[in-house]
Amino acid sequence: MADITRRLGWRHLRSAPTAHIRHHRHGRLVHDGRGIGFWYRSLSAALSEVPVDDRELAMAFHGRTADFQDVTVQATVTYRISDPAQAADRLDFSVDPDTGTWRGTPLEQIATLLTETAQQHALDVLTGIPLADALANGAARVRERVAAGLAAEPRLPATGIDVVTVRVVAIRPEAEVERALRTPARERIQQEADRATYERRAVAVERERAIAENELASRIELARREEQLVEQRGTNSRREAEEAAAADGVQAEAQAARTTRLARADAEATRAKGAARAEAQAAWLRAHGETDPATLHALAATRAAENLPRIDSVTLSPDVLGALLGRLGRPSAGTDA
Repeated sequence: MADITRRLGWRHLRSAPTAHIRHHRHGRLVHDGRGIGFWYRSLSAALSEVPVDDRELAMAFHGRTADFQDVTVQATVTYRISDPAQAADRLDFSVDPDTGTWRGTPLEQIATLLTETAQQHALDVLTGIPLADALANGAARVRERVAAGLAAEPRLPATGIDVVTVRVVAIRPEAEVERALRTPARERIQQEADRATYERRAVAVERERAIAENELASRIELARREEQLVEQRGTNSRREAEEAAAADGVQAEAQAARTTRLARADAEATRAKGAARAEAQAAWLRAHGETDPATLHALAATRAAENLPRIDSVTLSPDVLGALLGRLGRPSAGTDA
């Protein structure tokens, strides 16, 4: 909408770059262009404002397919007014010179024209295809047919309107039909989900079985190794016992041989000592046999004195001493003989 200000009975209009302004005064075109500004008097001015920017028109209409199913088509048409002068001549784009608002509804007229034209071509497509085909591939067909129909519509160029793009957002059946159509797909999806769940469970069971088999094989291998360990320990114990017995036997044999050698040595030593003692005794006897009896008595007395207890003092009476000396002085009977 144009921006209009008042000054002492005059009006000043300033338009946007996307609005084309046409100013007629007394039936003559005075100003024509977009993004312009000028002064005018409201009583003698006829103003038209034509938007020249791209406009989005959303439309929704009902149709019926070849199998008599009601559907709703949601589409969007982008258009623009390429010839503002021609559009202002065909449609009422006049604005109030005091407020700058449109006197009529030109954009609604354009929307009605585009919607009815698009609906006509969309229905021509839908009536020739069944519901399933319409839901699966109908959007592309409807879009192509509507775009071609709008491009061939003679009223649009005559009104200065160019269609930029046509988009078909969706083709929807009635709610009950849509739920009924979704049921098989949902069932298939649920079946696929159940199958995936069963397969996952089967894979899990198979993996658990493999894990259990691995654990059992590990236990069997561990038991076998423990058996080998026990056998090896028994073998080692037997070897140790045999080695200990052999060592004890060797030690016993060595001890016996040593004892025998010691016994033999002791016997030899005893025999040697006995022989030496016998020889010494024989020599002692021979020496005593060859010695004078008086000497022997003296030795005997010496030996006796060595074996007597300690005598601090001895008192000899003349009688004892005389008898002793007399005995020592007489020769014995054996000697005389």
